Amino acid sequence: MPTVPTSVFRPIVFIKSFIKSCLVIVLAVLSLAVPVAGFANTALTDTTPKSETPTPQDSFGRDTPRSTMQNFVKALSDKDVELTAKYLDSDFLKKQKTPDTVIHDLKLALDKGGRLQPDLSISDKSEGDLADRLPSNLEKVGTIDVDDDKIDLLLIRKTDKDNVVYWQIYKETLDNLPKDLTENRTTLADAFGLDFFGDRQLLGHKISDVVSLIILIAIGLSLLWGGLWAGWGVFAFLYPKVRGKPFGIPSKALLPLAVVILASMLSEMMVQMAVPVTLRSAVTRGIEVVAWLATAWLALRVIDAVFMRAEDNSRKHRRLEQVSILNLFRKVAKAFMLILAVIIIFGNLGFDLTTGIAALGVGGLALAFGAQKTIENLIGSVMVVADRPVRVGDYCRFGTMEGTVIDIGIRSSRIRTLSRTIVTVPNGEFSAMQIENYDARDMFYFYHFLYLKRTANPDEIGRLINDLQLFLENHVYVNNEWTLVRLSELRQDAFVIEMRCYLDASDVTVFWKKQSELLIDVLNEVARYDVEHALPSQEIKIKKDSEFDEFDELTNP
Repeated sequence: MPTVPTSVFRPIVFIKSFIKSCLVIVLAVLSLAVPVAGFANTALTDTTPKSETPTPQDSFGRDTPRSTMQNFVKALSDKDVELTAKYLDSDFLKKQKTPDTVIHDLKLALDKGGRLQPDLSISDKSEGDLADRLPSNLEKVGTIDVDDDKIDLLLIRKTDKDNVVYWQIYKETLDNLPKDLTENRTTLADAFGLDFFGDRQLLGHKISDVVSLIILIAIGLSLLWGGLWAGWGVFAFLYPKVRGKPFGIPSKALLPLAVVILASMLSEMMVQMAVPVTLRSAVTRGIEVVAWLATAWLALRVIDAVFMRAEDNSRKHRRLEQVSILNLFRKVAKAFMLILAVIIIFGNLGFDLTTGIAALGVGGLALAFGAQKTIENLIGSVMVVADRPVRVGDYCRFGTMEGTVIDIGIRSSRIRTLSRTIVTVPNGEFSAMQIENYDARDMFYFYHFLYLKRTANPDEIGRLINDLQLFLENHVYVNNEWTLVRLSELRQDAFVIEMRCYLDASDVTVFWKKQSELLIDVLNEVARYDVEHALPSQEIKIKKDSEFDEFDELTNP
């Protein structure tokens, strides 16, 4: 049966990934498309202190700038004109003959160029943001750009006769709205020809607007992903030819990068494509969540690419001890990124994570106390790998033992001794030891003595020393680092001649061979002179028996 080449399946894999990403984005956005008043006040734990006399609450949810805008947009979405009027400056509306016209103009201006601040950027305090460099009773919650005019969308804080604090859209914003706005702008639904849905709604929004937004997301993601693929292909083709090494950015990072770019551009795209402000406001939080999810996704891809490249370089340079540490760091970095993404996403959803983070901190502290030795060994392994006193395969002396390092793990290191046993040393202790690495030598030390009999002529000894100096300096095994031949000691039985120099050798076995050959060459050189090697000797004095008899007669008359 003929086999199908794997290249045939690559487009299918890409298409499946693309469809999956589109579905994830759309579901994440639409799942948050129903504006719920006060959702941002939801918390994992209620940390608000309960007072015996609660503060009076506004019946229309206008207690804070954030809740005011959330409920105002919901009223617009429900097309409840009477309720919408409750969120506009009552003093301004009393002076208008047709309040409905003001609401219509405001809705039209917001649809054409309204840019509302994200919910979490709007103050959720009854007094508003006192550090925004505005009067204490005013709060900026967005802007309206229509016909080259930029109007600040302001809220004003008021207090009713029952001492209830509430916020409304400021009269200055309403008064500055253009009076001649018309609905002659082609909407996104009209551009896609989705008028046949009529006024039917889905999740509180017109189906035509929701479907057109989904199409906009799909088209935008397709164009971005295709453009990134084209750019990546060009760089992947040219970079190796110019730099002589593979292109470092993996193709797996292109899709999350496209999602991040799309999420950052989608808000402005919806304004330019005349997506209704009610739908834009509803999906804003979903866009932020998707943006952070895509950012975390992209960060995980980048972390994998960076650490995999580092591990490949470690294997290439035979630094096997770094692979396990890099693998650990990669997992820690990915776990940290996931935790950070979860915290940020839940924060964007309005959850209060202060108590949860504090609990994690206390739990982490308790875990650190309970696992001191494990953490000590982990830090020790990092120090051994980072400082690199030894590597796998090096012969070293540590403490009172010596041997060849066969593994540097996360918790401990293993050394094979000359007796062929394996010693396991915790990395916390190993990193604190005095380690002598024999394999780190760039040359080997030749240090020996010649012992010559004292019967030799001193002039002959002097000539021998000078000639040995020249002999070692010119020997093929001796490098130019340092060479010394000298008379180091005058003993009763011998002249002691000291020889020092350095030999080039790749390892200790080669050094031992060269040292043996050099010693033989030195002995042959010494044989040319009128000297003799001094051997260990002992003088014994023997007396005759007659001498002992005479001694006895003298002592015993």
